[in-house]
Amino acid sequence: MSPTDPRIGQRDVTNVRIDGPTHVDSVAARAAEQTIIDLRSGSDDPKLAPPNQPNVVVVTRRPAASGRVSKFADRVRTNATDFRRYDVVLIGCALALSIIGAILVWSATRGRLLASDSDPNNFLTRHLLNLVIGVVLGWLVTKVDYRTLRAYTPVVYGVVITLLLVVLSPLGVTINGAKAWITLPAGFTLQPGEFAKIVVILAMAMILAERDVGMDRPSDTDVRASLVWAAGPVALIMLQPDLGTVLVIGTIIIAIIAVSNARARWVVGLLGGAVAAAALAIALGVLDQYQLDRLLAFTDPERDLQGIGYNTAQARIAIGGGGLFGQGLFNGNQTQGAFVPYQQTDFVFSVAGEELGLLGATIIIGLVGVILWRGIQIARLARDPFGRLVATGVVAWFAFQAFENIGMNLGIMPVTGVPLPFVSYGGTSMFAAWIGIGLLQSVHLRSR
Repeated sequence: MSPTDPRIGQRDVTNVRIDGPTHVDSVAARAAEQTIIDLRSGSDDPKLAPPNQPNVVVVTRRPAASGRVSKFADRVRTNATDFRRYDVVLIGCALALSIIGAILVWSATRGRLLASDSDPNNFLTRHLLNLVIGVVLGWLVTKVDYRTLRAYTPVVYGVVITLLLVVLSPLGVTINGAKAWITLPAGFTLQPGEFAKIVVILAMAMILAERDVGMDRPSDTDVRASLVWAAGPVALIMLQPDLGTVLVIGTIIIAIIAVSNARARWVVGLLGGAVAAAALAIALGVLDQYQLDRLLAFTDPERDLQGIGYNTAQARIAIGGGGLFGQGLFNGNQTQGAFVPYQQTDFVFSVAGEELGLLGATIIIGLVGVILWRGIQIARLARDPFGRLVATGVVAWFAFQAFENIGMNLGIMPVTGVPLPFVSYGGTSMFAAWIGIGLLQSVHLRSR
């Protein structure tokens, strides 16, 4: 039977079966007077036994991948593509700060726990658990379109207001002069004031983003309405009283109104009103005595170094003793000697200054700066006013809170008890900070 015999078909004649992609030299094939039958476009029939035909080459297609492998490969490719859409710089800096914070909290607490025969890793374990929960919360917020959150803002606002009312009830717990916490099982506490920052951002953005056709700025009525929404949480937090959280929320309010393109008189009026309110509160004795003492210690750093000025004085000694490279992790004299009170929360930056030195402290400030830079870029590129105002609120929150915490460690700002975002020990603070990252990522993903 010759290769040109009509009985030879494309599926019943073969000599060489090659599985997989194959390149056949057609020039060499013609020289050997071979017939090439390409079956790669069809399916192979294994039941047909190839006859002995030396002048015929049949090229078959590669076997199809199994369905399970194909689905897994598609899922991996989809996840990789989705991940590239995230702002990985923002996530990386927030994670780096959180991990550095865990190490600093560990260093600040292990010596004291060992001295009391307690688990030296207790605060470290809790901080890492808070970090995991915070990252999960941030991821869940990221998966939700921020424009959908706009519709549910009144519900979230109501929940937070309810929690703030619970704080003022007998269920609330007073710590360091402020009744701002709710006790949870297993020794955990919840500070609703941290969530109030988020609802103020969402509520004000919701109101100020509503504009009539042809208007490039919110009306005075909308600005007044947004201030009313913000006034509820602020009033309840002042009753605790938690002056630090009120200052953070005040900064958020002014920043959002300024970026909303409202009339300049609103920003000027709010700044002037804030100064007047502070002076009036001092004159009328609205502030508690410990808050007045903190202000006096700020104006006179050498005042009562064994009393109200003790914390800031010890924090400055710790930072000043760190030098350029620090005294080494777990080796700081002030930190390991437990001279700085509340060092894992309010004064965690002093641990970095003493044990990691100027270099370590600069890295922390640099990471915060990159987070703020990425947040500003997200706000600038947002596709709608609501996304822009949400991102602006988060940036203002992180910026003022970081500046206030680091400033009070250095003695250039009064002590108000606000934590350093992502670094200080505290579950609610960590949860709220990562929800803020989730809001930034949600705006970023829907603006591309």
